[in-house]
Amino acid sequence: MNPNTSAKELRQQIRSRQWTTPTSGSATGHLQANLVMLPEEAAFHFLLFCVRNPKPCPILDVLEPGRVEPSIAPAADLRTDLPRYKIFENGEFQTDAEDVRDYFSDDMVSFLLGCSFSFENAMLAAGLPIRNMEEDKNVSMYITNRKCTPAGPFSAPLVVTMRPMTPSQAIRAVQVTTRFHLTHGAPVHLGDPAEIGIRDLNNPEFGDPVTVHPGEIPVFWACGVTSQLAATSAPLSRVITHAPGHMFVTDLKDEDLTIL
Repeated sequence: MNPNTSAKELRQQIRSRQWTTPTSGSATGHLQANLVMLPEEAAFHFLLFCVRNPKPCPILDVLEPGRVEPSIAPAADLRTDLPRYKIFENGEFQTDAEDVRDYFSDDMVSFLLGCSFSFENAMLAAGLPIRNMEEDKNVSMYITNRKCTPAGPFSAPLVVTMRPMTPSQAIRAVQVTTRFHLTHGAPVHLGDPAEIGIRDLNNPEFGDPVTVHPGEIPVFWACGVTSQLAATSAPLSRVITHAPGHMFVTDLKDEDLTIL
């Protein structure tokens, strides 16, 4: 992994299948995004779901039906420029894919939503640990007992990412990440995972488990995979999403969109 690779270069590597792994730590300084593609007929209510739940589903861009080139990444193609996708039909998972040109249709609307990978550069600059990067793993993601506000046919529990650190580091992490309001902002929970319905940190629903060292506590941020659960909670004919951890890297710079 070369953290200095530009966003455009990384997307080209992904399109040519030179890059097929999670994007955590890549294209340093650029916002990364969750992807949801769904039928136009359901787009309003999904947009409403995101507006009602901005912590896990912060909107970066919404494309017109059939469009695949986002304004936040000119010349990109959302059908080819993510390392891995998931295809759902009638609310059920069908297959993984590395290219969704054969699945995408002209009546589909694409949503790009903020991702916590985007504040990792600021955390590293502050001397904070990112364990999944240290261990070359995908970030740990868990389904919680917290419910999002529903909209139309869409509902979902809150999904969170977890990064372990000492209590003093956790306080610093709150200070560092609060500014990143379009990429989930401050943590939603610190400490006992059972309080948010997580039974076993070693068995995340998505991603990989990471080591929690003695003296560390788990720190949880809202996660854009929440949008995937919401989009598939309705029996839509087809939904396309990113595979967890395999994000779309935009041309936006993380520091340009922070709260000062």
